[in-house]
Amino acid sequence: MVLQVVPRLDTGGVERGTLEMVEAVVAAGGRALVASAGGTLAGRVARLGGTLYPMNLASKNPFTLWQNAGLLARLVREEGVAVIHARSRAPAWSAWLAAQRTGVAFITTYHGVYRENLPLKRAYNAVMARGRPTIAVSTYVRDLVALRHGLAAEHLITIPRGADLRVFSEDAVGDARTVGLAEAWGLVDDPRPVVMLAGRLSHWKGQAVLIEAAAALARQGIEALFLIVGDGRERYRRALEARISALALEASVRLVGGCQDMAAAYKLASVAVSASTEPEAFGRVAIEAQAMARPVIATDHGGARETVAPGETGWLVPPGDADALAAALAEALALSPEARQRIGAAGRARVEGAFSLERMQQATLAVYAQATGQRFPGLPALDT
Repeated sequence: MVLQVVPRLDTGGVERGTLEMVEAVVAAGGRALVASAGGTLAGRVARLGGTLYPMNLASKNPFTLWQNAGLLARLVREEGVAVIHARSRAPAWSAWLAAQRTGVAFITTYHGVYRENLPLKRAYNAVMARGRPTIAVSTYVRDLVALRHGLAAEHLITIPRGADLRVFSEDAVGDARTVGLAEAWGLVDDPRPVVMLAGRLSHWKGQAVLIEAAAALARQGIEALFLIVGDGRERYRRALEARISALALEASVRLVGGCQDMAAAYKLASVAVSASTEPEAFGRVAIEAQAMARPVIATDHGGARETVAPGETGWLVPPGDADALAAALAEALALSPEARQRIGAAGRARVEGAFSLERMQQATLAVYAQATGQRFPGLPALDT
């Protein structure tokens, strides 16, 4: 019996990881519980075979955290929970207290690079290093946790996030899905290669850097269609649109909004870009695009250094450097179809070998089993 605790179940890596482990626990013959304040993805818990317990775990109010600890402890006792898995700081404090009261195993996943720019912030973040073990989503995050919190190596394990190879596969994406998306985005009669940057509209995700790189390529006479995929703050969207207009790039740079079928989106792309100006803790864009056999250009820091192999599956460029990004894009767009296919195949093989969803699920199930001494009936052996 596994209880995962998260603030809410809306779009994001934490939420996706939660649902992926609900699926894995149920498939392995266990019971999967999720305590959360709800959200747009809450209904998927039941559809995957899990059970959702509504609880105000999004609150940071100390009194509410204390109340939630009591509610979680009662849930643990009533349902026979063997392990609590916390994925975010506020609910982790309640979950840790509940684990202390009930004696069950307490595991955390350190998903992000939490800021420490306010007094006592490191102490608040430290609950995410109290898991035994603490799961880091990349070697970059593992090293950061060890440095910040002094966590011993035996209490840290790296389990990278994974791409669902059943979904992110060229063969799995039918023509109807691709054509439908191409029609929606006005690509059907456009012969230009597509450069795609997917991610929430946020300053640090690097959309502005891509726009500047597009301008540099236009000055060189290199034609491409740049699609920025994602939703975000309207004020930032307007700023991006203003910059596109100022550079006279309306015909080549488009903000297409969010997309619910990223596998089909990547199939339309010639090259995928992750231009984050701050380090990604892991970065799903790079592995999902590689799973779709697309060359990837990412910034040379954070998790991208582990997921992208320069010269084999893509390029790494300095963060915030539009000229370097433009140079890498020029190289990628000049590839022959055969060369692009070789890079794409290498990327797919890299994800299959180290960054698949199945591998992440199996490794996390193994952590649950080790922490509780209870093996899941359907847990397969993990190749190493």
